[in-house]
Amino acid sequence: MAYGARASGWLGWIWFAAVMMILVGVFNVITGLSAILRGALYVQTGDQVLVLNLPAWGWIHLILGVLLIAAGIALMTGQAWARAVAVVLAALNAIEHMLFIPAYPWWSLIVIAIDILVIYALVVHGHEMERTA
Repeated sequence: MAYGARASGWLGWIWFAAVMMILVGVFNVITGLSAILRGALYVQTGDQVLVLNLPAWGWIHLILGVLLIAAGIALMTGQAWARAVAVVLAALNAIEHMLFIPAYPWWSLIVIAIDILVIYALVVHGHEMERTA
């Protein structure tokens, strides 16, 4: 921390965002691996259609999960570029889970809510980390 710079209570929001990004990234990796390795884990009903096949969804979840974990770690280390990357990745993750709602509606809505909180924390209070870094 620089001399004279004081961390405010809002700095905790950035740590919250970083931890939640890592947690959601881990969930995405698990979901992606499940879809890739055991496509029978997901059940499709006759009236609900996924845009992509399950292995494709699995790869999307896996790749996005790894990127979310990396961005969360970069946020924790105070990297300046990590804020912008984290906001974009959280938005992409929310969009991806909107498309995944037909398969798992409640889980997708929970992840979308977490992504919105992460975006809020980074956009509104992200400057706090730069001020104290």
